[in-house]
Amino acid sequence: MSDGFNITIDTKGLDLPRFIAVEGPIGVGKTTLAQHLAKTLGYELLEEKADDNPFLERFYANPKAAALPTQLFFLFQRAQQIQDLRQQDMFQTARVADFLMDKDQLFAQVTLDDDELNIYQQVYDQLTIDAPEPDLVIYLQAPNNVLEDRIRNRGVEAERNINSGYLTTLNDAYMQFFHYYDRAPMLIVNATDLDLANNPDHYHQLVEYMLTVKSGRHYYNPTPTL
Repeated sequence: MSDGFNITIDTKGLDLPRFIAVEGPIGVGKTTLAQHLAKTLGYELLEEKADDNPFLERFYANPKAAALPTQLFFLFQRAQQIQDLRQQDMFQTARVADFLMDKDQLFAQVTLDDDELNIYQQVYDQLTIDAPEPDLVIYLQAPNNVLEDRIRNRGVEAERNINSGYLTTLNDAYMQFFHYYDRAPMLIVNATDLDLANNPDHYHQLVEYMLTVKSGRHYYNPTPTL
């Protein structure tokens, strides 16, 4: 769990995004980046809280057996988070989240069979989910071997059974989803050579570029440092 870098960014006079969503497949660094941004910008942090899902470890060990309860837990969790936001003055508080509500159905389509997906969709349709659109989406991407290395190196017990085939399918689904995503300005970041957990310079350069994004689709592809 990262505690952020003590980096000062001069934001005076800048029109900052009030709601930033950081996304990407497991292991790419989205939670680390969201935590850093919340500290740097003084924003409230909205986290996915995957550790609260009691079905997740079972899903990684046996996806077919645990996919539906895992997905429904996340759906209800996110719906509750959105409801809590709407009970607050959500338009006054600046936030950064390590998930995008839209991606919940992406996971459902990857993990569920046709019958389970039908049940999931019926539940989804019955929930009143009116999630606010982000002012900026940051999509972190990296190849499968990089994701596998990072997952292995961080040594989370629940993730030790993640199947490489599942990871490949998920990564492909993310790329497909964000290829068509146009609901908010987006920054697509090649995170292959970014060490956002330990390298303040990598983080600082990314944030400086991020603050230039106002509309449309942008790409950040840093040159590897020797």
